[in-house]
Amino acid sequence: MAKRDYYQVLEVSREVSAEEIKKAYRKLAVKYHPDKNPGDHAAEEKFKELGEAYEALSDPQKRAAYDQYGHAAFDPRQRARSSAGGFHDPFDIFREVFGGAAGGSIFENLFGGGQSDPSQPRRGDDLRYDLEISLEDAALGCEKEISVTKLDACETCHGSGAEAGSKLKTCATCGGRGQVLMSRGIFSIAQTCPNCQGAGRILEKPCKSCHGNGKRERNSRIKLRIPPGVDAGSRLRSAGNGEAGFRGGPAGDLYVVLHLQEHEIFKRDGDDLICEMPVSFVQAALGTELEVPTLEGRANLKIPAGTQPGAVFRVRGKGVKSLSGSGHGDLHVRVQVEVPTRLSPEQKTKLSEFAALCDGREAPLVQGFFDRAKKFFK
Repeated sequence: MAKRDYYQVLEVSREVSAEEIKKAYRKLAVKYHPDKNPGDHAAEEKFKELGEAYEALSDPQKRAAYDQYGHAAFDPRQRARSSAGGFHDPFDIFREVFGGAAGGSIFENLFGGGQSDPSQPRRGDDLRYDLEISLEDAALGCEKEISVTKLDACETCHGSGAEAGSKLKTCATCGGRGQVLMSRGIFSIAQTCPNCQGAGRILEKPCKSCHGNGKRERNSRIKLRIPPGVDAGSRLRSAGNGEAGFRGGPAGDLYVVLHLQEHEIFKRDGDDLICEMPVSFVQAALGTELEVPTLEGRANLKIPAGTQPGAVFRVRGKGVKSLSGSGHGDLHVRVQVEVPTRLSPEQKTKLSEFAALCDGREAPLVQGFFDRAKKFFK
């Protein structure tokens, strides 16, 4: 099935900024995260698709390549053809006739390209793991242990794929040449040997535990150190914890992509935190000093007399530590003035007395509004 356009996946236009892409990804990742949709295969696939799209569009260089070439940007052969301005490789038709990619390798061998020996050591594949963490863990840093099921080196043969004491022998199918001749009509074409995959040699006695593969699936516990200041979409590299290599080659790497859980009090904006805090009508009118929550305890905040609903106050240095190590962000406290919903008769009397004493000067916003709108009341 053809891949969807990455911008459609993230539900944004092509003109959006990097910050808007990040916000769109955060919103959708929370919605489709497997923890919130247990057993929902469609949501899981959507979550994976979001991760792939964000990984491409969050990197400026990858995004530029994708904007120019589309999905072909990540397929070197297709990109080379796209950038040639309509030029077609004259051997493409032969590749199509003789089996696509396999045919291509045939012609590379015939015309000097060749391929590496499949029996030689090769590096293992890299792996991706999606990890959801709390805002506290992202801001302060932590250590996590994750469980990953992957192909590790076989314990019996230590990744060689061979029984102890056995050796390589000449492939009987191709006689050690690594290729066999296949007739296609009037053509006789040299094709990679299906028995030895072009190596010309095969294992004399394949390991019984891994059947000569050199790898077996195993569950591994991996410890990660998450530095303070990471954000949604951050990638951590765990070197050597990908899949095992082939024939003793080095293992690949594990890339852990981080996702942030929604916090019950704080919202994050870069290295800053935003907190909405209710205050009473009396506190806003007369002024007060409040204790406000931070990720590392409490802090004092002075609210001046006459504070209006929606006013924002800054508590410096109480945001998230910068990932680069250069200081902290700030905490922004947005005030919500709470109006009493139930008053006793005595309280109503006192408020009525207060209202009678008001002449409009203590409420300039109200007075200003009616001054501007008085013509509409005629």
